[in-house]
Amino acid sequence: MEGQSILVGVGGGIAAYKSAALCSLLVKRGYDVQVLMTENATRFIQPLTLQALTKHPVIFDTFAEPNPSEIAHIAVADRALLYVIAPATANLIAKLAHGLADDMVTTTALAATCKTIVAPAMNVHMYDHPAVQHNLSILRSRGTIVLDPDEGPLACGYTGKGRLPEPEDIAEVIEAMLSEHRDLEGLHIVITAGPTIEDIDPVRYLSNRSSGKMGYALAKQAVARGAKVTLVSGPTHLSPVPGAKMMYVRSTEEMLSGVREAMREADVLIAAAAPADFRPAATFPQKWKKSQGAMQLEFVQTPDILATVSRQRNKGQTIVGFAAETNDVIRYGAEKLNEKGLDLIVINDVSQQGAGFDVDTNQVTLMTKSGGVSTLPLMAKSSVADRILSAVKQLREHGNGELMV
Repeated sequence: MEGQSILVGVGGGIAAYKSAALCSLLVKRGYDVQVLMTENATRFIQPLTLQALTKHPVIFDTFAEPNPSEIAHIAVADRALLYVIAPATANLIAKLAHGLADDMVTTTALAATCKTIVAPAMNVHMYDHPAVQHNLSILRSRGTIVLDPDEGPLACGYTGKGRLPEPEDIAEVIEAMLSEHRDLEGLHIVITAGPTIEDIDPVRYLSNRSSGKMGYALAKQAVARGAKVTLVSGPTHLSPVPGAKMMYVRSTEEMLSGVREAMREADVLIAAAAPADFRPAATFPQKWKKSQGAMQLEFVQTPDILATVSRQRNKGQTIVGFAAETNDVIRYGAEKLNEKGLDLIVINDVSQQGAGFDVDTNQVTLMTKSGGVSTLPLMAKSSVADRILSAVKQLREHGNGELMV
């Protein structure tokens, strides 16, 4: 890596102060960091601060050429291992999407041939605006890694999606991008996670105990191994996965719709979610009062996401399901594998200690449609996720019945 650096582009938003923490983290981890700023960014944080942290002059004037033997934006682009733009404002995102180059951050972006990470930060309504979302989709289509903003209180006084991810989370994505273990690069993996919710009345609903931890662990490991990841998540208390495209849903019907949309251009579906199997045939428009007596509920089945997507899959797509059982787990898992036409199923006994809901460990058995079986010991969900992804890679490359995971 001698002579190479990580470029950090800083846009003109209030979240620019977090770029100092990001640069500090990267320097402490041994990376050489070169900061580029827009003119507006210098109004939020002084270049001198970032220069002191990185030990390199900060470049923000397109016409300032500190070394007459080279052109600054070309030289720094050529030396870049990775280009991280954080924060990326709505204006900066628009320029990047449409190839405009009127400052050091955008000019260098056109000259850089390395991978680029863009971390949006702005008001929640600005982030949700169709123009901004369209521009982000353009960047994603070119291979740019777009980090979903965090949710929470914003500087403008609103609360919602728009906060720059924490520097530690951005640094984690950077480490993953630069790691050698990127064997899933080129794959688009759709992952479902968490429960779904089926409303009874405005205050009551049906759901289950799924925490989403297994699906989120899969998404994190898939991003780290270089895959393009779409995470279709039911309601959870988990933070967005940096580097994954987040799709938030509520009901089983919404999850099916999200998965169908994502699978149009995907290679793999890993259905780790626990969608509700039934919903009330009718919902009450007003809260049901205790004085009205016991509710009389009639239930109907919700759509079968796995079976539907498996039937409608495109050629070459791989479908992985989960079977959370409490008895005869292997038999029920094998039945689900065959009934739904899956390539691989992950079976776990949720009644076992350390393998149930809302814990950080799991113990599973992997089974393929050709009869290959691999039983894993109790381990962290991140390790289980890695083994599942390795099994998927093996199936796609070799189609072997025996699982070497």
